[in-house]
Amino acid sequence: MTGEEPFIAAVKPLVDAIGGELLPPDEAGPDDVVLSWEGAHVVAVRLPQLADSLDHILAAMERQKGRPLSELERKDKQEVVRTLEARGAFSVRHGVETVASALGVSRFTVYNYLNREKGS
Repeated sequence: MTGEEPFIAAVKPLVDAIGGELLPPDEAGPDDVVLSWEGAHVVAVRLPQLADSLDHILAAMERQKGRPLSELERKDKQEVVRTLEARGAFSVRHGVETVASALGVSRFTVYNYLNREKGS
């Protein structure tokens, strides 16, 4: 039992970063990931829905930037779009709309930011 708490403490920042949830292994559902340590099931991770992950990522980026994404300068917004594209944000249904809303710009502007990167 003693090795379990450090293991859970070690994986918790990762689970938090992806917007997941830690559960006792006996409460794991078919889509949850059960993690084992030294041969015993220690904790289950409930992964977020993709749309929830995008909201979580946007909130984390706001915390990192120290202000709402809509208040960023254009160059910083373009950087946010590049980062989100690298993380697969635009493969999520309504991803462009969600990001545009968070940035306080139009969908057209987000597409322009994406196309600018592909043209460079």
